[in-house]
Amino acid sequence: MDPAVAARVDWAPMFGRLSPPEIEHFLARRDLKGLREALLDRLAPDIADLIEDLPDEDRAAVLIALPRGQAADVFGYLPLEVQEGLIKGLARERLAALLNEMAPDDRTALFEELPSEVTHKLITLLTPEERRVAQNLLGYPEKSIGRLMTPDYVSVRADWDLTRVMEHLREVGRDSETLNILYVTDAKGKLLDDIRLRDVVLADPARKVEDLMDGVFVSLRADSDQETAIAVFRDYDRVALPVSDTKGYLVGIVTVDDVLDVAEYEATEDIQRIGGMVALEEPYMEAPFLRMVRSRVGWLVVLFLGEMLTATAMGFFEDEIRRAVVLALFVPLIISSGGNSGSQAATLIVRALALGQVTVRDWWRIFRREVFSGLCLGTVLGLVGFARIAVWARFTDLYGPHWQGVALTVAIALLGVVLWGTLMGSMLPLLLMRLGLDPATSSAPFVATLVDVFGIALYFGVAVLFLQGTLL
Repeated sequence: MDPAVAARVDWAPMFGRLSPPEIEHFLARRDLKGLREALLDRLAPDIADLIEDLPDEDRAAVLIALPRGQAADVFGYLPLEVQEGLIKGLARERLAALLNEMAPDDRTALFEELPSEVTHKLITLLTPEERRVAQNLLGYPEKSIGRLMTPDYVSVRADWDLTRVMEHLREVGRDSETLNILYVTDAKGKLLDDIRLRDVVLADPARKVEDLMDGVFVSLRADSDQETAIAVFRDYDRVALPVSDTKGYLVGIVTVDDVLDVAEYEATEDIQRIGGMVALEEPYMEAPFLRMVRSRVGWLVVLFLGEMLTATAMGFFEDEIRRAVVLALFVPLIISSGGNSGSQAATLIVRALALGQVTVRDWWRIFRREVFSGLCLGTVLGLVGFARIAVWARFTDLYGPHWQGVALTVAIALLGVVLWGTLMGSMLPLLLMRLGLDPATSSAPFVATLVDVFGIALYFGVAVLFLQGTLL
């Protein structure tokens, strides 16, 4: 960020930043001219935050007071539900002007979230050129890079000299999303290379574009999944990337601000699924109550039914529990340790898959790594459990004269269940991805439920082995 802009953002609250009451004061006096002057030099995100804090009836008035271009920028920063409310409140002419001035990628993001009948009505408000752009972008598959891109870029030809390039920039650059990178195409629009504006400015004006080309560039496919863009931007550290069709023709660009929005959405979705629920489509405080309950109750019912298997497993060992009640004291410790180790492993692998650090092909390396991790973690917890029982046995007879057998049973059971939990947590996400499912659905609670049943069976199996003839 430019230092001057950064300073302006940091110090804005100290130098007369308008508050909602001051905005309402302008509106009460119907002083739209004064309001426009007060907001003219404000940053679009700041004005959007201000509009969010206003009553519904005042939001449209602020947008009307702003110049068209600035109003379109501000509108693009508003949350979807605020945008929807403004669409209902703005006059048809003002709404048409706003939609036509919006950046194509922001407008597409709005259209794809609205009901189809509303989108169709809004498209009719666009000019023929903007309508064509909107329909082209909406024609790409949902969640594809084509929905993210904007057609506002600057392309040049390889045989142009740099003087002509600068003249072209002055003619068309004003409407471009970014000018950091210029894209070189042939006469038919096929992408040949990209060059930095910095190199153009610093080079001899008599040189040609082809003199600056190296033939090495990175591009995205319009029909690829949006998550692909996240990985490419992260790997190549770009602020914008060209988007081409299946034949290599340049159709648009994607900028890093749009990719950051996708990354935030995908991370939120994965985190919610790992927590054992269906991902919400809107922010927590704005999600309808019944929808939020529905997103959680399904997984809770599944997990509850799964935990009933744990009760069934304990019922199978009812005689052992009746003869050695002391064993029941350690059931929560055993199953929680296995569930915790499984949750840790599942979270690590799901995140590694999301970041592209591992793939399904790495399953054997992951398996070996987690076997040793599980053995180490299980040994540590087993020793802690053994020491805990040994110390308590010196001061109380809670565990009886055969406390050594109980301690050994707990220690070995902890080793086994932690190892099993670690393997389950690491392998299940890979299996789901191999089947074409979202690995995040192997949520921590789901893994814990599967490990609980095994933990009960293992614990009492070890107890029968080591305590037969003493407590059992």
